[in-house]
Amino acid sequence: MNGLIIKAIGGIYTVEASDGIYECAARGIFRKQGVSPMCGDTVGFSIDNDKSGIIESITPRKNEIIRPPLANLDILLYVTSVVEPVPNLTLIDKFIAICEYKKITPAVIITKIDKCSSDEIENIYKLAKIPIFKANNTNGEGSKSIRDFISGKLCAFTGNTGVGKSSLLNCMFPNLELSTNEISKKLGRGKHTTRHVELFKMPGGGYIADTPGFSSFETNRYQIIFKDELADCFREFSEFKDNCRFPNCSHTGEKGCAVIQAVNDGKIAPSRHQSYLGMYEEAKNLKEWEYKK
Repeated sequence: MNGLIIKAIGGIYTVEASDGIYECAARGIFRKQGVSPMCGDTVGFSIDNDKSGIIESITPRKNEIIRPPLANLDILLYVTSVVEPVPNLTLIDKFIAICEYKKITPAVIITKIDKCSSDEIENIYKLAKIPIFKANNTNGEGSKSIRDFISGKLCAFTGNTGVGKSSLLNCMFPNLELSTNEISKKLGRGKHTTRHVELFKMPGGGYIADTPGFSSFETNRYQIIFKDELADCFREFSEFKDNCRFPNCSHTGEKGCAVIQAVNDGKIAPSRHQSYLGMYEEAKNLKEWEYKK
């Protein structure tokens, strides 16, 4: 039988098949191969006489991410709030770069727009041609446009703890009834309310994952992006980078760099280029031979 893994907890995988839901374990061969089944995997499985399932095979993935552990994503949406906590643009840009590298459609959702203007952050990502949405979780404003965008897709919401992911999902799909907590005033961040990854089937088709929040996003933990590949992960650079004076331009400070000129002309947001410079500096310290053995 074939099915989709929609939940994974403690080595038990919930698989949705055409004729129902099955609880499955994975064969030990996967551990020997260094492979772990993930939510979003399409798997082949067999059923024992006691109705317990065993995962026999995993269909090759088109992509995967480590945290949250998900496979075969169509869209990954980064949720950020305008306040409490304040947006971390570097974090957002690292997230987008990794999505671009893995051929996952990135999108940004701004929450808590009832508390503060979101114009500045909105303009940054409109200029970068990144899909961006605004959401007011107190009255559901913006929920429909996000719902339409992800309909029929396998997608996940992620972002710093406390930005309102679970509240947003509850506005979009009230039947989910996901647990939420208020911001911890003492710590200035949210309490961890999501303990595992689970895919929820959307009424209009497709699946959505609510994911554990995080307080940091270390690029190398998610994907190694070498310096020569980094510019391709900033989509707004593509219009300009072939016009640089030197073919091997790093877009970090060379004379005649068309990307830097575009920043100066207001065609690329300065914060996006600053994020690129920071990521490039980190990538310079990576030794490719260590990762390409």
